[in-house]
Amino acid sequence: MPIATVNPTNGETLKTFDALGPEEIERRLAAAESAFRQYRTTSFAERARLLSRAADLLEQDARDVARTMTTEMGKPIGAARAEAAKCVKTMRWYAAHAEGLLADEHPTDADVRDSGATHARVHYRPLGAVLAVMPWNFPLWQVVRFAAPALMAGNVGLLKHASNVPQTALYLEDLFRRAGYAEGCFQTLLVGSGAI
Repeated sequence: MPIATVNPTNGETLKTFDALGPEEIERRLAAAESAFRQYRTTSFAERARLLSRAADLLEQDARDVARTMTTEMGKPIGAARAEAAKCVKTMRWYAAHAEGLLADEHPTDADVRDSGATHARVHYRPLGAVLAVMPWNFPLWQVVRFAAPALMAGNVGLLKHASNVPQTALYLEDLFRRAGYAEGCFQTLLVGSGAI
């Protein structure tokens, strides 16, 4: 399937995009790895600041990005606006709650004994670059429900979105860049499925 915006109501191709070549894919993977080495050390307060800024920008952009979703995949404009609003709310929720959700845990003595151990604790630490391969039907929501918790956990994101929503995918990369995330923290990979 070509990477293109095709009007679903009449089949007209509105815009096409060249898929990234192998060298550019490798460059972006290296940028993600480099960004992760730094981003993983940021505080929850800084991560929350960045994600909250992205939420603010998305809220400001909601009408325009809703039109893009409607153009690319036929979502009714009211549903597209509601999807954008849901994403804003979700981003703000993770910005406010991730630190508590990812706090170190100390299991009860009974649970520790039950496991056969003498002591135990749980640490949540960033893993690295997270590759998200997404469907077309909720082009913002599907991405935000991966990106918000992943970024708040100190990971970086690589997005391979559905080939029929490239403008929405590029918007998301731009959104996180405008919010202040460093280069490589969130990238859209305009590639076909075979490149994954």
